[in-house]
Amino acid sequence: MAFVQFSKVSIAFGDRDILKDASLNLAAGSRAALAGANGAGKSTLMKIIAGEIQADSGERAVQKGCRISYLPQSGVVHRGRTLREEAETAYRDIFLLIAKMEELGRDLENADDSKRTKLLLEEHQRIQEEIEKSGFYHRDAVISQVLSGLGFSAADMDREAGEFSGGWQMRIALAKVLLENPDIMLLDEPTNYLDIEARSWLESWLASYPGGCLLVSHDRFFLDLCVREVYEIFQGNVKRYVGNYSSYEKSRAMELESLVKRYNAQQEEIEKTEALIRRFRYKASKAAFAQDLIKRLEKMERIEIPENLKKINISFPAPPHSGRVALTLEGLGKSYGQRRVLSALDLDLEKKEKLLVAGPNGAGKSTLLRIIAGEDSIYEGSVKFGAGISVGYFSQDAAENLSGSQTVEQYIEASTPTHLIPRVRSLLGAFLFRGDDVFKSLSVLSGGEKSRLAMLRMLLRPINLLVLDEPTNHLDIQSKDILLDCLRAFEGTIIFVSHDRGFMEALSTKTLELSYDNDKYRHRLFYGNYAYYLDRVTGETAMDNTAPPAQKSSDSREQEKLRQAGIRRLERREAEILKAMEELEAEKIKLEGELALPEVYSCGEKARVVKLELDKITANMEAKSKEWEAAVEEMSQFVSCP
Repeated sequence: MAFVQFSKVSIAFGDRDILKDASLNLAAGSRAALAGANGAGKSTLMKIIAGEIQADSGERAVQKGCRISYLPQSGVVHRGRTLREEAETAYRDIFLLIAKMEELGRDLENADDSKRTKLLLEEHQRIQEEIEKSGFYHRDAVISQVLSGLGFSAADMDREAGEFSGGWQMRIALAKVLLENPDIMLLDEPTNYLDIEARSWLESWLASYPGGCLLVSHDRFFLDLCVREVYEIFQGNVKRYVGNYSSYEKSRAMELESLVKRYNAQQEEIEKTEALIRRFRYKASKAAFAQDLIKRLEKMERIEIPENLKKINISFPAPPHSGRVALTLEGLGKSYGQRRVLSALDLDLEKKEKLLVAGPNGAGKSTLLRIIAGEDSIYEGSVKFGAGISVGYFSQDAAENLSGSQTVEQYIEASTPTHLIPRVRSLLGAFLFRGDDVFKSLSVLSGGEKSRLAMLRMLLRPINLLVLDEPTNHLDIQSKDILLDCLRAFEGTIIFVSHDRGFMEALSTKTLELSYDNDKYRHRLFYGNYAYYLDRVTGETAMDNTAPPAQKSSDSREQEKLRQAGIRRLERREAEILKAMEELEAEKIKLEGELALPEVYSCGEKARVVKLELDKITANMEAKSKEWEAAVEEMSQFVSCP
């Protein structure tokens, strides 16, 4: 069985220890994640495993013949071949084996004794079996399957590889790693540039992959599905946890509970000691005492907790007041030449709603967001904003114009409201600008760093309609959680596209599906979050698959239109009921607060009036609950009706 083992591996960059006596084991069938704060050394460890860099000390044991493939986080560029030809280079080792087999064939022709002939035949047979095992003779079908799964179309196959953008370049690199079918696979952020369909396909592919895999990813949902163990790097040490990523977080949180208590107590002691030093260091009578305090601080063994598991609470400026209706789209349409991506789209969006735009790659999601944000003015129909609406737009290319000599901290401070300036460092830390990162100039930032900075600056503006295209790209899991908390508490309206399933489910309150089938465009609005949308789509697919062909063909178009109209009517009704229930719940909480006031409960008449209102609201809530149950039941009949 192929394996890679590391024991007591250490490496330092300058005076900083990246890894200290780290141990790790990977074998066929391993499904492991590598966790740790940004900059903890995850990519460094992967490069050591891949043999790209050497550790300062330690033992590295790799079984003879074990093939290791490594996907870096970024920076891979392909040129000079078509996409198909570039994908075929994944079989370069097999081409070498074929050349070796041909050489053996020539040697067999010239063999002059039976012993040498036997050895050559055995080697020839061994290589032939290895080639057949690799799937080389079926490579065209496998290449098409992998590239299609990662989102490439049939028309892309003969395109020159250099024509593809950076994100698609990384998809090509991922495809090549998968096609190599190695014994051990090291994937550093493989989902960064994948849409939800490609991520789902990769999850399925990894489920059937027989080799070992080590993953770095900031997608908690993806990790939970794909891994069975987690290695965490913290302060240079590597520790193994059994279970998926969520299980690791729970175990780590339990371990950290006592550590955090000691950390907080120590921080309090440090603050008090530093205050005493500041107070007495310049007084001659207390100079010796101050020096003793300074020495005590210097000798103190500082307690640290993982940066990625610290809880950071941040908030952004409240959005300006606006009317009830935030946005209205009427008859919206858009074409690129002969290709239609949006058609007759009508949509009303109210204040505080959080709309997810879902659909396959190329369905027009980013196009719709650009039109709403005013970045694209060539379209059919109309875009109308409600009273007082101000729009903030974030896209993956929003940071392209970020440059100059300003530091990260100066750039953010320039657009930060006065009351938040003392918290600029915390805000930057939440978006992965920690330590000396805040002193970097804009001109030296990477694409991912610029995207994070552009996102932070936009959130600091007083806006009430956020239009977000892939807001979680380049954020780690902790930063995603911080951003999610902020956006869920946001009092304005949000329209967003994302490929992070956990983020989509947690933030969305409505889901707009954009899709096309046989070049026919369609859109549907679902009055629920992404999980609700998936349940509905899954139910429809199951119904279609179980219905007999004769029955399917006998359905008239008019009947289907009526069914869809009924579903939309009930979805709207359900949304209205839920909204009414939320308003009643808010009023109930308000009245319960009033009833707890001394001036109310001490006055019999006032208490009686409030109690009557509470009883009335409770009765209304029960009635609305029954209405909702009836609407859901009726909707289930519509959905299940062929």
